[in-house]
Amino acid sequence: MKFTIVGAGSSYTPELIEEMIRLRETLPVKELVLYDIDEKRLDIMTGFCRRFADKRGMQGLKIRKTLDLDDALYGAAFVDTQVRVGGNKQRVKDEKIPLKYGLVGQETTGAGGMMKAFRTIPVMLNVARHMEKDSPDGWLINYTNPTGLVTEAITRCTKANIAGFCSGGIFPKMWAKSAFGMSYDDEDYKRVQYDYIGLNHMNFISNITIDGRPITEEQFMALARQQSVDPELCKLLGVLVSPYLQYYYHTHKVVEKLKAEPQTRGEYVQELEKEVYSAYADPNNADKPVALEKRGGGGYSEVAMTFVNAVYNNVDTEMVVNVPNNGAIPFLPDSAVVEINCMVNQRGMQPIHKSLDKIPPMCWGLISEVKNYEQLAVEAALEGSITKMKWALLAHPLVREYDLVEKLVPELLEANKEYLPQFDL
Repeated sequence: MKFTIVGAGSSYTPELIEEMIRLRETLPVKELVLYDIDEKRLDIMTGFCRRFADKRGMQGLKIRKTLDLDDALYGAAFVDTQVRVGGNKQRVKDEKIPLKYGLVGQETTGAGGMMKAFRTIPVMLNVARHMEKDSPDGWLINYTNPTGLVTEAITRCTKANIAGFCSGGIFPKMWAKSAFGMSYDDEDYKRVQYDYIGLNHMNFISNITIDGRPITEEQFMALARQQSVDPELCKLLGVLVSPYLQYYYHTHKVVEKLKAEPQTRGEYVQELEKEVYSAYADPNNADKPVALEKRGGGGYSEVAMTFVNAVYNNVDTEMVVNVPNNGAIPFLPDSAVVEINCMVNQRGMQPIHKSLDKIPPMCWGLISEVKNYEQLAVEAALEGSITKMKWALLAHPLVREYDLVEKLVPELLEANKEYLPQFDL
């Protein structure tokens, strides 16, 4: 098996190798190709990954680097994408510019999330189109944010096989680990089951069982206390929700908190990555840096390699995936990408349930608004349309005000112009 990582300079790359090592008996990865446009980071990561794999008895795994995308993708069975166009430098702008206008400044939602989508979609479409040519039967495992919008653009414009993922799909299992002392092993994870439906970073989790038994109210509240939304809100809605719903249901509190912070998350990550990469660059180091634990993104590699195992070994595996709606949420278009439970195996991904009763009725409008924004944002990114960019911001419940949109748009475009070739700037 040839496995390729696009954006291999990411600090997350060693965690993918760690999962390959854990699954070495069932997933015979023979060649791991690391691709990035940043040659310096690619060199550092390649050296570290070789030391990391060798120390753990994976000398048979050929790890090589390349700056040639066709070389990276040709014949690859699986391509994992973890791209950040513009790096954390642009992420900081995504956070700070909206906050200046009293809006949520965040890298995957609101005005900042839209700009990340605008920078990212052309790059990811290029990867998908190369895959159509170089590895038409291969699978693109997308972890590049905003994954819902990226997946929608690729499914709309290409025939590449894409599975859009977010570690949020296993958050309830992680909450159960924390609340009830469960381990991270596969068997404990299988004990926790649930229905999961919505959009990426806008999800509703219901019908939760542990060992086949519905959880009690006390267990429900214990899980609800593990994340960022008020547990009483979960109790009111009758479901667990994505932590990202704090931006919609606690907007004022979140904005005030972000304003009070001495630095944005992006600025913090920039400093942290200096420490992480210093450890990666040490020729005597063959272990993941301790600082990596502060980076976030837990569960990412586990989800990606679980998908690989399900497809490669044709093992029926229930996973949360971003896929075209096709009736799963009746009030959304069939082409709209949604995040739902699917059965994954060699045939791909098949949605498991199609039911409105998994979503609280008072949330239908919010989902519709955000999906409306997402589809307009994808069109704006594809067409380089400033008009549709404004429509998207007017549709987004975290922006919406015309006066703000007119101020935001020129500033956002100016701050990102070197990464927006599709716009006539």
